[in-house]
Amino acid sequence: MAVALVLVALVGVGLVHVAAASAQRGATQAAADAAALAGAADGREAAARLARRNGAQLTSYEEVDLDVVVTVRRGRFTARARARWTATPADWREGGSRASPRIP
Repeated sequence: MAVALVLVALVGVGLVHVAAASAQRGATQAAADAAALAGAADGREAAARLARRNGAQLTSYEEVDLDVVVTVRRGRFTARARARWTATPADWREGGSRASPRIP
């Protein structure tokens, strides 16, 4: 009986660690996603700012055509995300002034 209780306790502790790591990994990916979207809309500084607000550090930022690819680090986890800038009808009505930095 005592052995069974010890095994249940060990399994429980293991599951808590797995769940915590999974939550951290998810939070890191969310920070990367937010940074990529901010970068696609407003550039590198916006991406770095959103990464910091999510408790992460922007470690890589790259613009490839209309895409922005970022890598962030949060604690011991690293995540990568990609976002694409696209013009809205308002951008076209304004003469493309906001669109021009992103169009090659």
